Amino acid sequence: MDVAADGTSTISSSRLGTALSSLPVESLSAAEQASLAYMREEEKLAHDVYAYLNTLWGASLPIFNNIAASEATHAAAVLTLLQRYSLADPAATTAAGQFANPTLQSLYAQLTASGARSLVDALKVGAEIEEVDIVDLQAALVYVDNQDIRAVYGNLLKGSRNHLRAFVLALQQQGVVYTPQYLTPADYQAIVGTSIEAG
Repeated sequence: MDVAADGTSTISSSRLGTALSSLPVESLSAAEQASLAYMREEEKLAHDVYAYLNTLWGASLPIFNNIAASEATHAAAVLTLLQRYSLADPAATTAAGQFANPTLQSLYAQLTASGARSLVDALKVGAEIEEVDIVDLQAALVYVDNQDIRAVYGNLLKGSRNHLRAFVLALQQQGVVYTPQYLTPADYQAIVGTSIEAG
C-alpha cells in the first residue's frame, strides 16, 4: 500500500498481484463469498460518495478527490479477489451512485444528502464512512480465514484508519471536534491518537 503524507492510502494493483501469487486459492464459505460481494460495493460506495462530494466541495479542499482516487484502488483490490475466485462482480454494470445491495443504496442517498449541507457535514460524512468500513472489516476478519482475503482486508483496514485520521484532521482544521458514530470511544482514540500507518 502506498501512503501519502495526508494519509491517502492506495493499493498498487501490480504489487497486490505479486503478493496474491504467493498465497493459495482456498475454498470459500458462503459467508466469505457474501463478504467479498458486500465489500466490493462498500468500497464503491466510499468512492462514489467522495466523488460526489468533490463536485460540491473540491474547490475548498482536495481531500475528497484524493481519497476518492484511493477508494477506487480499494474497490479494484476486492474485484481482484472476486476474479481470483470466479465470483460475480455486483458492481459490474452499476453506474456511479447505484448499488445492487439495497442497504448500501439507501446509505448512499443518506450520506450524499448529509454531505451536501456544508463542507463540515461533508467531512463528517467522510469520517463516518471510514468508521463503517473499519467496523465492517473488523467483523469480517472474525470469520474470514482465507489468507489472500485476510491480506487484502488488512490493507483495506489500514487504509480506512488512515482516511479516518485524515478526515478528523480536516475537521479539526475547520474548528470541529468529531464524535465517533460507530467505533467505541476507546477504539476511536486508539486510531486518531496514533500516526498514519505506512504501507
